Amino acid sequence: MSSLISSVAWVRRGVAARHPTKYVLDDQELERVSALARIELEDARKELELASKAAQSMEKRAKGDDADGTDDDDEWVDEDDDAPSGDAKDEDAMDEDVPMDQDEPEKPAEPKATGDDLEEYNLDDYDNDDAMPGMGPFSNIKGLTYYRNNDEDPYITLKEDDEAQEREELEVLPTDNLLVVAKTEDEISQLEIYVYDESEENLYVHHDLMLPSFPLCLEWLDFPPVSSPAARQPADGNAPAQFGNFIAVGTLEPEIEIWSLDVVEAMYPDMVLGRPDKTAAHVPTPLGTGKKKRKKTKARPASTAHHVDAVLGLSWNRTHRNLLASASADRTVKLWDLTRDPTINGQGGEGQGALRSFDVHKDKVQAVQWNQADPTVLLTGSYDRTVRTFDSRAPDAGVGAVVGADVEALRWDPWETHAFYVSLENGLVLNFDARTLPSDLSSPSPARFTVAAHDGAVSALDVNPHVRGILATGGTDKVVKVWNVTEDQDLGKRQVSLVTSRDLGVGKVFSTVWSPDDPLTLAAAGSKAKLQIWDVSANAGARKVLGPKLAEAGRVLKEKQGGGIVSVATDDEDSSGEEDGGDEE
Repeated sequence: MSSLISSVAWVRRGVAARHPTKYVLDDQELERVSALARIELEDARKELELASKAAQSMEKRAKGDDADGTDDDDEWVDEDDDAPSGDAKDEDAMDEDVPMDQDEPEKPAEPKATGDDLEEYNLDDYDNDDAMPGMGPFSNIKGLTYYRNNDEDPYITLKEDDEAQEREELEVLPTDNLLVVAKTEDEISQLEIYVYDESEENLYVHHDLMLPSFPLCLEWLDFPPVSSPAARQPADGNAPAQFGNFIAVGTLEPEIEIWSLDVVEAMYPDMVLGRPDKTAAHVPTPLGTGKKKRKKTKARPASTAHHVDAVLGLSWNRTHRNLLASASADRTVKLWDLTRDPTINGQGGEGQGALRSFDVHKDKVQAVQWNQADPTVLLTGSYDRTVRTFDSRAPDAGVGAVVGADVEALRWDPWETHAFYVSLENGLVLNFDARTLPSDLSSPSPARFTVAAHDGAVSALDVNPHVRGILATGGTDKVVKVWNVTEDQDLGKRQVSLVTSRDLGVGKVFSTVWSPDDPLTLAAAGSKAKLQIWDVSANAGARKVLGPKLAEAGRVLKEKQGGGIVSVATDDEDSSGEEDGGDEE
């Protein structure tokens, strides 16, 4: 599998813990981890049982081969060796005057001393310190046991220095952003957590977290899940933490993992949403014979309590902070309550799994997002070439539109409550007003405006949260583009113009996200497994076009020298980035 970055998520400044903690496997954590490990062992046991019948005949043949191989080993003799063993050969080399008879049987080993033969060692007084003779300069060696740890030992100071140095290296300043990257390299998937210092234009990897499967989507949240150590009652009796720093991860597996970003060297996620005990050990059943049997298999049985296929999209509700929505290849959208204990050890059912399950599409659901202004409304897009928006309390009363191609990404416009953007596989970006959409998809549902954005799929889309009418897109044509959307007051129509575009050297662009703190800074990543930070204000044309908008929004435009690209420094390039293509207006 080639290396790539499938998704990127920002963490705003001041949220991350200044001094991250190390993972601690205490009694409560051990109980949770043991439950998860039991499921994994149970899955392995199920699959081994399914494969045991087919392996029995092979095992018998293997045993026969081992028996033959043992006899052959007994007959093998080194050309330079006249003795039946390596020890005898060494003895011959050391004492050539003593001949060895190859046919002489090997003498049995002498029995070990037992009983009275051990009296000479005086083992009864072995632990008696008074009976120990002096040992010269080491006669006081027993004093080492007085120090229970290195902190109490006055002669050990390096450990304290190392801990202080490590603490300094892991420190995250309030002026730093974090970026979470879902990366797969050489078939190994992981989350890489980067620190970005905007003032110094410095980007580096802080720590990483190993993932069990290929990651597809990320969503940051600040709500501590109920099973997280951060949500436990502290020993001092204070109330549990109400805010935190977490990342939700959707993968090719049906489960959703939630990890704390303030814990390094973590072994297990803080929460797992789903039923790994019912989905991980699933063995596909063939639907046909011959070629069809090898190419197509029966899907897992559908469930309203958990996903049964890959999780393609996630969205956290910033108003009702305990709610997380997920979109899946199983054609459903599910709503999760993070205050409910995950169903790892449960018996299954609606009450123990997802809070709600919505069947509003006929094919894989690619994307989902909550409306921040109306926090009960969801927007979804699917491979059935439709988008739907509905109130999660009454999904049957939703509206939608047919878009003519597979949906790649979608975003609500934070500056217009009812407006949203949709990017498609055919290279188009559409803008809709949800108030004008019909409930019947057979009715016409024209977009307010359409942008021919890329030559290929528009796989990344984001709307600037700081300045009205600024849009960023990324495509499989390897280009990131910034668009300016203005409204003609006389005609009442919106006009869209390209501000600038750039090949950032990330390959096919899979993720493009605006910074939560800097108005014209975005992060992009893609098929080359490389993360790039692009300050659009470094482009003179962009400053000229977007400067008035920034001033109107009360934001200060920072002029920077160079190309405005920041990436992780390697041996072959400087940390200031590469000039991988010219700017366009």
